[in-house]
Amino acid sequence: MSKKKSCVVLPFVAGFVASLFLGWWGFPQLLYSEKTQPLQFSHKVHVEDQAMSCEDCHFYREDGSYAGLPTTESCASCHEAPMGDDPAEIEFVEKYVNEGDYKEVPWYVYQKQPDNVYFSHIAHDGVDCTACHPDMAFNETLPVYYENRLTKYSKQTMKMWECERCHAENGASNACFVCHK
Repeated sequence: MSKKKSCVVLPFVAGFVASLFLGWWGFPQLLYSEKTQPLQFSHKVHVEDQAMSCEDCHFYREDGSYAGLPTTESCASCHEAPMGDDPAEIEFVEKYVNEGDYKEVPWYVYQKQPDNVYFSHIAHDGVDCTACHPDMAFNETLPVYYENRLTKYSKQTMKMWECERCHAENGASNACFVCHK
């Protein structure tokens, strides 16, 4: 009788373990592709060595909209020519600044929201940036960008449940129209 039970239980356990392995390791490998940013960038050099703040590069425009990533032209205000011997900086100047003919760096945006989501940074003014974004201030390199092969969005994009949780904890509305226009 017990030999009969093990014949039934063993394949079930093996199938269960295989399913867990495929679900936790295999499926994410299939779903996301790894991409590296076009250039390496050290936030640490800018924040720690140059005493720049996040808002020096990531700021609000005059109309209150969020500028997001800095433009090549704004970076070129300091990096019109290489300031050192960092290969990434030299590549930036040669490839994107190119003697004043600015070409935007095609950065992958980790926190890009889906098209049906409206996120206002100015409405969240006063909330620490690291509540939603990873703290990059002391990073020497940029993290790997994981792109969903189906949706083309980043794996690192903030999820709806994270927004809902924060809204609930802070007494903000979780009505659909607050984030979906």
